[in-house]
Amino acid sequence: MSVGTNSIGKPVSRIDGPAKVTGRAKYAAEFSAPDLAYGFVVSSVVAKGRIQSIDRSAALAVPGVIEVFAHDNRPSLPSSHEKYTDQVAAPGSPFRPLYDDEILFSGQPVALVVAEELEIARFAASLVDVIYETGEAVTDLDTQIDKAFEPPEKRMPGWDPPARGDVDSALSRAPNLIRKEYRTPVEHHNPMETFASTAVWEEDGRLTVYDKTQGAPNCQEYLCSVFGLARDKVRVLSPYVGGAFGVGLRPNYQLFMAALAAIGLRRSVRVALTRQQMFTLGYRPQTLQTLILGAENDGRLVAVKHDAIANTSRFEDYQEPTVVWSGALYPCDHSTVTSRLARLDLFTPCDMRAPGGAVGMYALESAMDELSYAVGVDPLELRLKNYSERDQNQNRPISSKALKDCYLQGAERFGWSKRRPEPRSMREGRELIGYGMATGIWSAFFVPTSARAVLAPDGTLEIACATADIGTGTYTILAQIGAEMLGLPLEKVLVRIGDSDLPSAPVEGGSWTAASAGSAVMEACDGIRKELLKRASATSNAPLRGVDPADLTWIDGEIRMRDNPSRGMPLSQLLLGLNEPIASEVSSAPDEQVLQEYSHYAHSAVFAEVRLDEELGMLRVHRVVSTVAAGRILNPKTARSQILGAVVGGIGMALHEETVIDHRYGRFMNHSLAEYHVPAHADVHAIDVVFVDEQEHRLNPLGVKGVGEIGIVGTAAAIANAVFHATGVRVRDLPITIDKLLELRQPTNNHAA
Repeated sequence: MSVGTNSIGKPVSRIDGPAKVTGRAKYAAEFSAPDLAYGFVVSSVVAKGRIQSIDRSAALAVPGVIEVFAHDNRPSLPSSHEKYTDQVAAPGSPFRPLYDDEILFSGQPVALVVAEELEIARFAASLVDVIYETGEAVTDLDTQIDKAFEPPEKRMPGWDPPARGDVDSALSRAPNLIRKEYRTPVEHHNPMETFASTAVWEEDGRLTVYDKTQGAPNCQEYLCSVFGLARDKVRVLSPYVGGAFGVGLRPNYQLFMAALAAIGLRRSVRVALTRQQMFTLGYRPQTLQTLILGAENDGRLVAVKHDAIANTSRFEDYQEPTVVWSGALYPCDHSTVTSRLARLDLFTPCDMRAPGGAVGMYALESAMDELSYAVGVDPLELRLKNYSERDQNQNRPISSKALKDCYLQGAERFGWSKRRPEPRSMREGRELIGYGMATGIWSAFFVPTSARAVLAPDGTLEIACATADIGTGTYTILAQIGAEMLGLPLEKVLVRIGDSDLPSAPVEGGSWTAASAGSAVMEACDGIRKELLKRASATSNAPLRGVDPADLTWIDGEIRMRDNPSRGMPLSQLLLGLNEPIASEVSSAPDEQVLQEYSHYAHSAVFAEVRLDEELGMLRVHRVVSTVAAGRILNPKTARSQILGAVVGGIGMALHEETVIDHRYGRFMNHSLAEYHVPAHADVHAIDVVFVDEQEHRLNPLGVKGVGEIGIVGTAAAIANAVFHATGVRVRDLPITIDKLLELRQPTNNHAA
């Protein structure tokens, strides 16, 4: 199908921007309802054990308190674990809130106080007296290394590719060997909007829920399954989401609590979590990774061995694609990657921006940097020496790959040629300067998605899809695609998303929404095109009768012949006399043969400059250049914003973010934005984003790849590598803080430090 240049590819500002900045955009905790009650969650203060008793009498005595729900007085719930499983659940048994007296993690919800006002509910929650039988919680990953296991049920195929060659033999022969251990800590997502659900109870028993989620249909299915409700009795809406980064992929427990209370009381209930309670949800798991690289003297890899151990909960086997990249990216005949889990008394981890990729590529690209010093080859040259056009794991071609252009354009924009190879060799005043670089790679997905397009007689186009917009610009790019397909001005396109009643869509994650929902919208609009061309052929004089649709352009409200623009018709003429809208609904899916024949990735090259004030001990990222190959860029403005945000996340991962556990109590201790450090404005300096030209013709009809996650993959490694170049100190345990630099600093310049 033909796509012109009316709207796609233009740097359009977000169409939802005015609603957000004026306050017209409503979030989950802002929807009102008659007779609305408020719930406040009581959280467990122990990490393991059982509830011996719950004394709710003091709370119930507070005027305005309606009920205190707990495991011993809740409405009936299913006992089957399967009833609680959602679309993206990890293998195992999902957490069942308020199900029984067992405590599985610190902060577990043990009761819900419902009152006429939020302040009353919160105060009364402090009066609920819970007595626990406490068990000994194990939350230290290091104590469970010898118990790490390979999960029997895989979350997704392809994340543990088979070994190739004889790795141990090849490593024994390799003239150069890098064997290092890298660590990443627990990180929490901390989106601006905390999780909330407003469950509106209707007189006919219908439940309308406004929820902060990345997947309204996923939450609808969850509620129907858990509470035994018919699908037409539950509607979940999430029109605006104040950030999520993966923690909103699965239904969180405030959704369950709000629905349970609304059903039990037969009235509307809102439950919102505090910032502290946000730390009782999913998180990026802690990892311990061992990487061994064997290389020839010129830096060419002969063997790669990558093993990762990550934590999971006692009840689910959460898995990430941490090691798959080491087998896929660089060519070598001998490769073994393994991934194992260790059970801890914590809540189940969850996807966090570029799950597995961000931490796995940190280890791989740090090891590649260490190899560059060992063999005396420039880090960029080393990657070019080990460049491949094929997916090494699958031994098949990649549908499109412009990574080499990322390397070369990024190096030029950054000024990589000015880099002196010796650590501690670049200085300005009292600041040491370091240059580092790394590769980024992330899977390019296209998943089945449905969409509907409706063209009204007045020329207004409505796009409908149940997908979400978590701040990525989905509203805008879907409007651009609709405008492009029918040659309409952007203001004539209305986009409806974030509603389980709309055509079905998967959760918004994995950087697949632009490709998937976008392709569905494109195909739905193509259905309208075909109907309009039928009308065009039936009109008097019919200037477009019998034409090939591929020879037409749809621009500025007109349909014209590509090679003869004077031959055409205005869209308004085709709509004259139209009594009913023209509707088209499709389900779009990838070509399975293409998925089997090719691998699909987005790529990037990240260049970072850091500066360290030796007197003050202040380390800062002075500038970053991120060059990205992600196929066709639908909107350079919103795509750039995605990369900017991802780079900031990479800065946080490298220098700031770490959720600290007190293993005596099994509790996350820095559970607030005062103590959980994220980059502030003063930490973020120049970020330059470059989109390199990449033609993707196979993966999807739009030729796009997602950009939401590729920007963070490689960023932490580039910064860590720059820190070593500046200081001569190699920190392999994120985040890189001044105490670690001081602790590891050697009296002599030891490149292998």
